[in-house]
Amino acid sequence: MNGRVLLVEDEEGLRLFLGDSLRREGYTVDMAADGDEGLEKAMQCPVDLIVLDIMLPRRNGFEICEALRSAGRDMPILMLTARGRPEDTVKGLKIGADDYLSKPFNMSELMARIGALLRRVPSRSPSAPDIHKFGALQVDLRGAEVMRSGEPLNLSAREFKLLQFFLEHPNETLSRERLLKEVWGYEGKVYTRTVDMRIVGLRQSIEDDPKQPKYILTVQGLGYKFRPDPEQ
Repeated sequence: MNGRVLLVEDEEGLRLFLGDSLRREGYTVDMAADGDEGLEKAMQCPVDLIVLDIMLPRRNGFEICEALRSAGRDMPILMLTARGRPEDTVKGLKIGADDYLSKPFNMSELMARIGALLRRVPSRSPSAPDIHKFGALQVDLRGAEVMRSGEPLNLSAREFKLLQFFLEHPNETLSRERLLKEVWGYEGKVYTRTVDMRIVGLRQSIEDDPKQPKYILTVQGLGYKFRPDPEQ
């Protein structure tokens, strides 16, 4: 199988047609007919990619996208719209959508974009744990949830992805350039203070004393290192 796709589309004929087309391409498909159902399935079910219509009953696609990103869900989101207005594209991308396709569209283009988005998702080792514990913190990577002493932490989507990358590369010195590439998806020369500012925010959430961090350490001149066991 190529992955699990959640299709959120209220037009029944199009929803069934797209679902059948995706299954023929080898995808496992879940479907939702309105915004509330779509958000519930996206939050509760393992999903590799979402094809999300904007104009939906109960809750529109923008609201769903924003809610998922605020909750730390980082699966690719491809938005569909009949509007085709540039301002909709800008809004969708600003709130966290990964791609945007206007109706009517060519099926081969949709499949190509879905394939491209899934190839951009970094693969994780099957043996990699979903639950990480260090100090008073517990991180559920699959559920995108961080708990501190049993209380949930409200991390931004970017902070959660940054923490996830640190967890997957413990005790490894990570340059700002590598973090920008792997977590932000940036290539080439960019503003590396972006990383520093996010590190400050993450430390404020997970460190006992953000000014004297024991988990996320600065490696002078090189970058950062995540040390899950401060006694090492």
